[in-house]
Amino acid sequence: MARRLLWSSLALAPVVIVLRFAFNASDVLLFVLAAAALIPLAWLIGEATEHAAEHTGAGVGGFLNASFGNAPELIIATFAIADGLPDVVRGSLAGSVVSNILLVLGAALAVRGVSEERLDRRSLMVQLGLVGLAVALLLIPSVPGWHGDPERHSLAVATLPVAIVLLCLYLVITAQGLRRHRQLHRIEPEAGGIAGWTLPIALAVLAATTIVTALVSEVLVHSLDTFAEQAHISEFFIATVIVAIVGNAAEHGGAIVIARRGKIRLATEIAISSSAQVGLFVIPAVALLSWLVTPALPLTFRPVELAAMGGAAVFVAFVVADGKARKSEGYLLLAVYVAVAAGFWFAGDR
Repeated sequence: MARRLLWSSLALAPVVIVLRFAFNASDVLLFVLAAAALIPLAWLIGEATEHAAEHTGAGVGGFLNASFGNAPELIIATFAIADGLPDVVRGSLAGSVVSNILLVLGAALAVRGVSEERLDRRSLMVQLGLVGLAVALLLIPSVPGWHGDPERHSLAVATLPVAIVLLCLYLVITAQGLRRHRQLHRIEPEAGGIAGWTLPIALAVLAATTIVTALVSEVLVHSLDTFAEQAHISEFFIATVIVAIVGNAAEHGGAIVIARRGKIRLATEIAISSSAQVGLFVIPAVALLSWLVTPALPLTFRPVELAAMGGAAVFVAFVVADGKARKSEGYLLLAVYVAVAAGFWFAGDR
């Protein structure tokens, strides 16, 4: 019954797109419908990722989910830069890192029925280390931005070498990690496979769903201003919490669905690899792409954003250091995310 409901609710996506571009519906209605439409899209991306992971293993499956799930966020960020919303872009990217590490991982651990389960400790620790390294490198353009105009062109220029280094690190380490995961999958394939789609079909579904998700996410972000004005919420909180969660709805929902089906290793790979991919790929890619749409985006994150990203990575590293997944740790991560979100609320706009 639940699956039939999810399949039928996929019709919400074209409805949202038609209402936005053909009938110019009200922003409040668009916000509600777009948020609802992202739920079945998230489920479908999780479904396709699980089918793909049957052929590739958990590590590669997590990479695929992170890549397809982060594509809409990259597109939305580019549009937001063109619309002159640099603080929203930086806030949503920082919030994305934090929500994946704390909210998604916490929810995945909490919904898993088994009280304790083994994780791929090495893979998770490497990716958490990459998040920490990204935060350290982002200090280079960020610290000067704490004084004076954070959007000045000199800081956009200073951002360029940092973005290039982050991208190079991501490509090298990701290539090594994917080779390792493929070798592990050949030696020790995961049990409990599902009958299903071939790898080309799963990848095609992922690509198509990602495109639709990007369109629906754009509609939702377009309608956020009106929603925020009526709700009296700061732009910073909207960017770091609401836009970040909505922009990553596909990965969030996919990881939780997969965790409920018992594949906690794949679910944790999705959560952590997505954060690492945002830190080392999406953030620098957005900065480089911004030179095409102008004005160029300086990666001048606020202290609260850097502290949240780095602190979340360190905290989760302690949680997964023993290589075991526990429900109680999932609840703890969720509580920490609520505390961080409250901090974003009180931080206010820049």
